[in-house]
Amino acid sequence: MQWIDSVKDPAAMALILVGLFFLVVAAIGVLRLPDIYTRCHAVSLADSLGAFFLLAGLSLHASTNMVLVKILAVLVLLYLLNPAIAHLTVRAAHRSGLKPWSREDT
Repeated sequence: MQWIDSVKDPAAMALILVGLFFLVVAAIGVLRLPDIYTRCHAVSLADSLGAFFLLAGLSLHASTNMVLVKILAVLVLLYLLNPAIAHLTVRAAHRSGLKPWSREDT
């Protein structure tokens, strides 16, 4: 099974690099976007996708089954909790009276 190892490592590295790209895009979105609503939108989408690719690459690179189970558990929790956290953050901002950014604000 030598050929599996020769294919597995570059594929894992490619998935990790794609995941890091999306995580960097999410970080840039937090720095560049003007208000909590657009920042939360950027983070919830790009962060989920980046974490998925990153964890998929790590699970492909995992050497034991226990590590794979832990990575998959984190992935499931991430996909269950990330949209809920983003929704609750935006809802709290809206209920506190924070107005969305508009072009007149510049």
